[in-house]
Amino acid sequence: MTSASYVASLFSLEGKTALVTGPGTGIGQGIAVALARSGADIIGTYHHTPLEETKALVEQAGRSFHAVQVDFSDPQTAKQAVDAMLQKHTIDILINNAGTIKREQAAHYSEEDWHTVMDVNINSLFFLTQRVGQQMLKNRQGKIVNIASLLSFQGGVFVPAYTASKHAVAGLTKAFANEWANQHIQVNAIAPGYIATNNTQAIRDDGNRNEEILKRIPAGRWGKPKDLSRRCCFP
Repeated sequence: MTSASYVASLFSLEGKTALVTGPGTGIGQGIAVALARSGADIIGTYHHTPLEETKALVEQAGRSFHAVQVDFSDPQTAKQAVDAMLQKHTIDILINNAGTIKREQAAHYSEEDWHTVMDVNINSLFFLTQRVGQQMLKNRQGKIVNIASLLSFQGGVFVPAYTASKHAVAGLTKAFANEWANQHIQVNAIAPGYIATNNTQAIRDDGNRNEEILKRIPAGRWGKPKDLSRRCCFP
C-alpha cells in the first residue's frame, strides 16, 4: 500500500450512510458530494425541488443516493418522515444543513416569518437529531455535524430570527455533544462565514453591501461550498 492510499484509507467512509438535509444546492450539495467521494452512500432530504443534480453527482462518485421528501417547516410532519426513514435505513452520519432565512427590519419582522425560520432552523433540527441520535445510541456510534453560522456569534442586520436560530444551533450542538460523547457519538458544528449560496444571492447582488462585505474578508472573495465541504468527511 502506498502512503497516499494508506492516508486515503484512514478517511474512508466506505460502508457508511450519511443523511444530509437540504443537499439540493450550495453547502449541502457540496457536503453530500464530498461524503460520496469519500465512500458514503447518501440520503438527501428535499421539500419542493427534487434532487436530480445532486443525485447525478453522487452517483458519478460511485455511491447510491436516496431522496426523501421532508417539510422542516412543520416539525411534527418532519418527525413522522424521519421515523419512517429510520425504519429502512441505519444512519452513520447526520449533516444538519437545511435552513431558511427571512430578511426584514427587526421592528417590522412578522410573527409568521419568525416561526417559519425557527421551525426549519432549530426546532426540526432538534427533533431530527433526537430521532437519529436514538438510533446512534443503540449502535454506540455516529457522527453529527450541524451547520451553524458566523451569526451564531454576531448579531447581523435584518435577520433576527436567523441570528437567534443559529445561536441556538451552536448551543444545542454543545448540549448534544456533552450528553453523547461517552456513547461514541461525536457532535460538532461548522460556522461558515460569507459563502456564495442561494441564501446570500440578494446580498451579493447589492453592490454597496457586497463591497462592504468583501472588505471584511481577508481572502477578498466570498467563500465557496467546496471550501468547507471536506470538513465533514471524517470516519
